[in-house]
Amino acid sequence: MHAHIIKTSNRESEHSLPLLNKLITFYSNSNCFSDAVAVFRRIPSPNVVSWTALISGNPNSPLSLLHFISMLRHPTRPNQRTLACLLKTCASLQLVSFGQQVHCYSLKNDLASQPFCASALIHFYAKCRLPDHAHKVFDEMPQRDEVCYSSMVVGLSQNSRPLDALGFFAKMVSENVGSTVYSVSGALIAGAELAVLEQCRMIHAHGVVTGLVRAVYVSTGLVSAYGKCGMVLEARRVFDESLSDMNIVGWNALMASYAQQGDKSAVLELFRLAESRGLVPDEFSFLAVMTSLYNAGLADETEQWINRMRVDYNIKPSLEHYTCLVGALGRAGRLDEAERIAMAMPGKPDAGLWRVLLSASAAHGAADIAWRMSKRFWSLTHMMTLHMLLLLIHFQLQEGEVHVFLSGDNEHEQIEEIYAKLAELMEEIGKLGYIPKWSEMLHDVEEGDKREALSYHSEKLALAFGVLAVPAGKPLRILKNLRICRDCHEAFKYFSSVLEREIIVRDVNRYHRFRDGSCTCGDYWTMVHFSSLSEGNMENDKGKEPAEFLAKEAGNNQLITRYAWCNN
Repeated sequence: MHAHIIKTSNRESEHSLPLLNKLITFYSNSNCFSDAVAVFRRIPSPNVVSWTALISGNPNSPLSLLHFISMLRHPTRPNQRTLACLLKTCASLQLVSFGQQVHCYSLKNDLASQPFCASALIHFYAKCRLPDHAHKVFDEMPQRDEVCYSSMVVGLSQNSRPLDALGFFAKMVSENVGSTVYSVSGALIAGAELAVLEQCRMIHAHGVVTGLVRAVYVSTGLVSAYGKCGMVLEARRVFDESLSDMNIVGWNALMASYAQQGDKSAVLELFRLAESRGLVPDEFSFLAVMTSLYNAGLADETEQWINRMRVDYNIKPSLEHYTCLVGALGRAGRLDEAERIAMAMPGKPDAGLWRVLLSASAAHGAADIAWRMSKRFWSLTHMMTLHMLLLLIHFQLQEGEVHVFLSGDNEHEQIEEIYAKLAELMEEIGKLGYIPKWSEMLHDVEEGDKREALSYHSEKLALAFGVLAVPAGKPLRILKNLRICRDCHEAFKYFSSVLEREIIVRDVNRYHRFRDGSCTCGDYWTMVHFSSLSEGNMENDKGKEPAEFLAKEAGNNQLITRYAWCNN
């Protein structure tokens, strides 16, 4: 085709210019960038389309920036599409300073508020972790289309601003702006992060109505969202309906869903099925497998899989993979080996890894290791309570009802009924043989005070409210920002028998499904809940030793902020 154009066209003619511009794009799309540049150089007077085709040809290369600078030295001026292509390169390369200069140029030339340029600016700032800048660009747009809304929803979701993302999605729908696969999948990412099941179901329904549910991005997002809400059967149903189009990302999402439930058999079966269909496992596939093995306490198998990942698949294990291995070894009591791996692993361990090893050493009574781990954990952790986040869901979304509880709560409007129901339930499980799991750390507290402190934990209050609010037979779903304590975990097994219903608790680590007196986690728990310290308590007591905080938590349960979420 190129040869034919050379033989039949006069490159000086204005009629040959569109053909040459298309050739630039063709060669760029075919990864023949040198040929694209050669064609461009044959154009005597390139127009803005020629320059834009050249700049957009290799969006992941700094050469695009050099081409833009060359363009500015010529009489041809960029348009909004040129700047949009350039901003895509800045986003890909994380060139914040250069992108901001492009933004300034767009403002000076009255291009910043035009749809292509504005959407590109939103995408650029979101990719560079500046969501507030993206929001400002959006607010300054006179007209907003589905691309701009999609950029905001996706950008906020990717920047851990799920509430804002869902708010933008709801606003987009209310203003009758069309949806895209990106806006729907972005909203599902946000819903999954918050584990708000009803929101995810509403987005699912929206996807069905708009016909977008068939897109692989949306179906994959649905699998992930339902899985992170603890609804694995729904996740599997969506997966099976879209099986022919599922890529490895969708398979990973389903494997991760089963891994959170501790179902290693299902995860391993899916891994084998994915390979049999010709899909190549990636690091997230192995992370799902190792998470399931870690939750099952299979140390040798976890080590075998991390070696298989490295040797057979030539995939470099990440921090998350090593955390699974360290956790599995710790759970098996191989604490010295786990600590050696943590110290020798590539990269720097984070607070999550030290917390895993701290919990394991505490469970096995290894005081020396626990002390070392607590110091390392304390030096890195900057956790924030999610209590205010759930309040924002309640007040901002106004869809469904979110009920927030603290330990020993007295604020809920039905608090008297809740305490009465909880007392009734505690009496019932006592008849079945429930004995409170007093923590050895509470030895200085009177027994009556111990019983009261444990009875009024936030998850128990949430359960009592759920019994009052949710029709009999339906599952009870509770979301908790800390790790469920040993006593509540034991009590919930009895509650599931007394109530004859399933109770699903999502804590900071995983899902717990209580049914017929047992839990899917296998009852692996520790007595130390060091991760439950809120950022506020840390700031107020900075400089004190970790042991003092552990004692403080045990001695005054009111200092620990908790929340629980019930959906009715």
